[in-house]
Amino acid sequence: MATATKKAASKTKLKHSKAQYMKWYEDMLLMRKFEEKTGQLYIQQKFGGFCHLYIGQEAVVAGAVSATRKGDKHITAYRDHAHPIGLGMHPKYVMAELYGRTTGCSKGKGGSMHMFDTERGLMGGHGIVGAQIPMGAGIAFAEKYNKTKNVCLTSFGDGAARQGSLHETFNMAMMWKLPVIFIIENNNYAMGTSVERTTNVTDLSKMALSYDMPAENVDGMSCEAVHAAIETAVARARKGDGPTLLNIETYRYKGHSMSDPQKYRSKEEVEEYMDIDPISQVLKTIKDNKFATDKQIEAIGKKVKDLVAESIKFAEDSPYPDGDELYEDVYKEEYPFMIEYK
Repeated sequence: MATATKKAASKTKLKHSKAQYMKWYEDMLLMRKFEEKTGQLYIQQKFGGFCHLYIGQEAVVAGAVSATRKGDKHITAYRDHAHPIGLGMHPKYVMAELYGRTTGCSKGKGGSMHMFDTERGLMGGHGIVGAQIPMGAGIAFAEKYNKTKNVCLTSFGDGAARQGSLHETFNMAMMWKLPVIFIIENNNYAMGTSVERTTNVTDLSKMALSYDMPAENVDGMSCEAVHAAIETAVARARKGDGPTLLNIETYRYKGHSMSDPQKYRSKEEVEEYMDIDPISQVLKTIKDNKFATDKQIEAIGKKVKDLVAESIKFAEDSPYPDGDELYEDVYKEEYPFMIEYK
């Protein structure tokens, strides 16, 4: 009886529902399997260009999406395959974009580094390092100007945090109390150089101190921790209290890009981080609380596998853009956030 009571008590400590844990698991598993297959297809030369995988960092997207709402905006860097999937885009449109086909989410023109889905609030992955930092603040400015109460989540890596535009943006964001959450997806190695070798201030949340900006270090291998931190930051922004900096400490199991030999870290270090894999942690919670049977978990795995296979077929069956597309989407006369001055 004591054991049963103890188990029951442990279940009540969960802050999230069964449905939320099941969604986190399925979404992260889809991100993971999609990226694993993407890596294989890249090696097979099914498509070219740069390719940056998100394997290991899935909890950052999953926790961010569950803590925001429709209408909120998300902008990120070039490691961006997981973001549209987490926001609900069918992975076939992401795969088609990788293949450079017209059915891709950027009409085959963006490739791996430039996924867009404005319908779901994804304002793009961006190939210029750190470019999304001031752009995210600009999007937040538009939301504030239009009195929408929406926020903009602006994600960048620990390497991009060294761009000078970050400081200009932080200053303006605090001055104007913009509804923006700055997220450092801190996987510790930037392109291949550890945080410890680039700064004597290794706690990147301290970058907010000069601007009196609220900041927090977050366990990026935990959906719960990411959700909680972003939920708090989003509530602050919606009230008009301005931005927050979140140093979300995560880890990528693969290299910076597909061409990265990863000589800057040991296999033992990677294996150590695999012990706290975000997908495994959520799956353990599901099993410990009997949220799903083994058969149901297997069914999710099959569903994900089938979705990835469907995505590949869709991409390979889709056409390439024709030459006329060179002249399309080059210039737009009117922007949705354009401010008219009289």
